[in-house]
Amino acid sequence: METELRRRTSLLLLLHLAIAAFPLSSQHQAGNNDNELKTATFRSPAFELEPGSVENKFYYDVGFPKGHIAVKGFHAEVVDEAGNSIPLHETYLHHWVVERYYRLKGGADDSRPGAILVRNSGICPGLSQYFGLGSETRKTDTRVPDPYGIEVGKAEEVPEGYEEAWLLNVHAIDTRGAVDRLGCTECRCALYNVSVDEDGKALEKDYVGGLRCCYDGTRCRVNAAQGTGGRRRLYLQYTVTYLHWDSSFLPVKIYIFDVTDSWKNTTPASNGHHCKIEYNVDSCSAAVANDELCVHTQSARSSLPNGGDVIYGVAHQHTGGVGSTLYGEDGRTICSSVPIYGNGTEPGNESGFIVGMTTCYPQPGSVKIAKGERLTIVSNYSSSQSHTGVMGLFYILVAEPLQTDDAVNPMYGIWGLLALCGVAGLLVAAILVKRSRGREDGYESLVA
Repeated sequence: METELRRRTSLLLLLHLAIAAFPLSSQHQAGNNDNELKTATFRSPAFELEPGSVENKFYYDVGFPKGHIAVKGFHAEVVDEAGNSIPLHETYLHHWVVERYYRLKGGADDSRPGAILVRNSGICPGLSQYFGLGSETRKTDTRVPDPYGIEVGKAEEVPEGYEEAWLLNVHAIDTRGAVDRLGCTECRCALYNVSVDEDGKALEKDYVGGLRCCYDGTRCRVNAAQGTGGRRRLYLQYTVTYLHWDSSFLPVKIYIFDVTDSWKNTTPASNGHHCKIEYNVDSCSAAVANDELCVHTQSARSSLPNGGDVIYGVAHQHTGGVGSTLYGEDGRTICSSVPIYGNGTEPGNESGFIVGMTTCYPQPGSVKIAKGERLTIVSNYSSSQSHTGVMGLFYILVAEPLQTDDAVNPMYGIWGLLALCGVAGLLVAAILVKRSRGREDGYESLVA
């Protein structure tokens, strides 16, 4: 009897050790479940617009979630003081961009030279934003799929004496009563009655439209009879979706390509990029009767300093755009993104405006870009009429290959060893039980 009691005690101890090993290895997953998706909504400082006026300011130290986080999405729109969405045919959202920077602790003037801009991973020097869209913002999916995230707020990356902060640029044009709404949104210089740009530099004779004509404080021509709408206070309201950073997340790199990039294949991937950001589209010949044949194509070559898996892609175009595609060196389509045009009057469905862009979410590992691979960006616009100041940007998120020579996380090693011991313990226990039952028919239950 004493021998059987010792045998039962040993078997119970083995089972207890085996089962106990598994909760230890799964506590990390339970912690992930507690890390629920969070949202935080902020507003830019108020800006006031009247018919024809332009807002294009930079706001420093704007609201953003604190701590080491994985950004999973970013949604924005223009609203009034009551939070009502403002339609594009009243206030055209040319673009908004959010940039990351380090500021000196205790500094009051965030725009001083001491601030350090933290740009994305490339490619264009003038496109350093982490997030940004335009009129398409309401219906463009910005979700970052699991298990990926845009990693920010990592304390080890911040220089001593500095802290992470965010700046916001909002470019909005009030088109109420405009004599030529499309012309105002395309920043045609003749409608703004300007001869110098924001820096006081004279505009070239062949510069007929673009950002240099619709800077902050300018005003587009309005119809005297219709442009009498009141001055109103507006905001860019934005919502950040995020999770607290976890070692199970995979960080992604942000790359933005531009079809005006003059980079040549003869220069290294990280050098020689000159992106004009905007360009003009001339109307097609009057002899072309079919509008479908009136398509203007702009293309550029580029390359990534490091390769990886593409996990998200989207293009940015203005009115008249009919789609953009990013191609690999072998001609394969990496991502194709086309505009969604509205057909109504309500916010998010404004007729004649691009209210969204389709996005690409490849299966993880299915779309790869090799390091140094030559890429081609193509942007197509309808040229049935001319357009000024259009854009052809392409935004992708890339997960770089994990380092294979990194040491295994010791904590994972411990849990893995415990789990392995647990499996071994269960096997041993099962064998002993079977043998014991083979010898003693009187055993009904190990815990009886």
